[in-house]
Amino acid sequence: MQSVRLALEELLVSSQEQNCLTVGIYESAQLLNVDPDSVVLCVLAADHEEDVALQIHFTLLQSFCCNSGITILQVSGIQRLQQLLGAADANKNQEEYKDLHCLLVTNPEANHCRLQEVGAYCKQSLRPDQWVPTLILQER
Repeated sequence: MQSVRLALEELLVSSQEQNCLTVGIYESAQLLNVDPDSVVLCVLAADHEEDVALQIHFTLLQSFCCNSGITILQVSGIQRLQQLLGAADANKNQEEYKDLHCLLVTNPEANHCRLQEVGAYCKQSLRPDQWVPTLILQER
């Protein structure tokens, strides 16, 4: 499990550095509408959110990704995502990282093996009672 966490973290940071990471629910929905074929991974992040609107967005994104063959992973640990993505580019305004509830990875080339590792975890973790695999990110 630890290796998958590390693989996901490395994949997200690398994708951000390569401008292959879309951050935010609205921005993700726009990209999925325009170019869904470029998306290879959808990460939905929530820390036991009880926001009904967020849950509706998640349901719609999950449905679209499933119908489009996009790998989906739900994670908890938004603070860890803030650490990772905020630290990756200190020049970015922190306001830009406020909505980390949805992250889309598009065509990452440098960390293809990390994408395969995360994808394999997602396929192996599918259960009949849960159609989106989950992963807990640990703060450091």
